[in-house]
Amino acid sequence: MTNTNITYITTFEKEVAEGLTAFPKSLSSKYIYDKKGDALFQQIMAMPSYYLTDCEFSIFEEHREAISDAFSHPEGFDLIELGAGDGKKTKILLKHLYKRGDNFTYLPIDISQNVLDGLKKSVQKEIPGVAIQPQQGMYFEVLDSLAQYNSRKKVIMVLGSNIGNLLHPKAIEFLTHIKEVMSASDLLFMGFDQKKNPQTILDAYNDPEGITEAFNKNLLHRINTEMDANFDADSFKHWETYDPETGTAKSYLVSTKEQDVTINKLGVDIHFAAWESIHTEISQKYDDTIVEWLAAESDLEIVNQFTDNKGYYKNYLFKKK
Repeated sequence: MTNTNITYITTFEKEVAEGLTAFPKSLSSKYIYDKKGDALFQQIMAMPSYYLTDCEFSIFEEHREAISDAFSHPEGFDLIELGAGDGKKTKILLKHLYKRGDNFTYLPIDISQNVLDGLKKSVQKEIPGVAIQPQQGMYFEVLDSLAQYNSRKKVIMVLGSNIGNLLHPKAIEFLTHIKEVMSASDLLFMGFDQKKNPQTILDAYNDPEGITEAFNKNLLHRINTEMDANFDADSFKHWETYDPETGTAKSYLVSTKEQDVTINKLGVDIHFAAWESIHTEISQKYDDTIVEWLAAESDLEIVNQFTDNKGYYKNYLFKKK
């Protein structure tokens, strides 16, 4: 039951009410990230089964000179990173660019102010000569402000296969949005997790330590804390699926029993049937054909690509057509 007279103060509240009263139920993974969620994701990235981090690390280590050459410009450039996180991988490149004497400003963008504060502090400590200007916000909101950075070359960077959180139509919309703020000399550097052994993919999101489960359940804890709800997280089971045909991995929280949840701040009562699910995350996997198609649909052109020695992961370099 929903109180139709409720006024939502935040987008989070609005999307929670809409997602949990819809069928099937869903919650956006972007709301997992608060201070606790950020810390859990750092643990996920450190897991041996979560291969994505190590693959992108190795790409940066092995190809940093070629990547730096592609980014560099005689008049300098702005390095704009969407979804910067803790910047551990990026700092490999930042250190190399600084050592080379490249003229650039680093603009990390993330939904989490907590993460950005930590990133700025660590960059200033480890590479004090790098100019850093963090910006907090969601991708689509911040992208609109990027057009003002047009006095010199822009390099827009999206690591960690963040685009994998979007199904193909939304991915094309996202890429098109980026393309629209790009000038002819600008570049987009983006990571795409590649299709591979389905078991390898499932293992990355279904760790026996239960860290990914805790990460997904942080959504429920946030709703409890911020919206005065009474979710019993222990009565939900984390479940991961992967479809090798579509390349889509999906995460769910599945109710292990019939139960009712009240979200007092929203005036919403939610009923769950036994084994009813909440879809919380997707992680899309790709191959060259799919990436080429996404680029063509977005009026972008692939100019280079870099991969790890297993071929598990690729960073593609795009320019505007």
